[in-house]
Amino acid sequence: MKRPRNHRIPRGDTSRAQRQLVQEAARLLAHGEAGHIDEARQKAARRLGITSHWPVDNPAIEQALRDYRELFHKDAQAEQLRQLRREALHAMRLLAPFDPHLVGAVLSGALQPDAPVHLHLFADSAESVAIFLMDQNIYSELGERRVRYAAGQEDRLPVYRFMAGNTRLELTIFSAHGLRRRPLSPIDGRPMARANAVAVAQLLEEDAL
Repeated sequence: MKRPRNHRIPRGDTSRAQRQLVQEAARLLAHGEAGHIDEARQKAARRLGITSHWPVDNPAIEQALRDYRELFHKDAQAEQLRQLRREALHAMRLLAPFDPHLVGAVLSGALQPDAPVHLHLFADSAESVAIFLMDQNIYSELGERRVRYAAGQEDRLPVYRFMAGNTRLELTIFSAHGLRRRPLSPIDGRPMARANAVAVAQLLEEDAL
């Protein structure tokens, strides 16, 4: 397919171009052609031949992704979301000593292909989580994640990644008192939503209705 030439959108068409950009970014995410929102926004702009830069916020793209999947993949998405939440609840019950909380796309419902189950764990040390996983015969890879807080503060936290069947799990390890301090969401810059096992079980009950 021949790509359109880059062009500048007239001022009066800015809103229409923004909507097109949001919708194309959502489509790219839904089909796995972009791994995250920033990449989707950049690819969408190139494909649409947009060279002007307007503020298109992450929540708008995330909502468009929900709408797209609701329209074109409603049944498949609903089943995928239920399955991932079941996997999350199973993992949370196993990891109960570390007060696990579900975050991210599996909590919000704005799924992308191959979305991981992302849990926040709270422990005296990352080593205690590593020992627990080994005792459960779970072999994980250790990585790092940068999290941001209000007032421009940042932390680099350990992350354990592993597969449970066909589901990817990511465990970000906070200090034992880290539940009192929520990092900012990379989507909207607000304190990140978290759900404990009771809340996730309730979501599953609502999904079944």
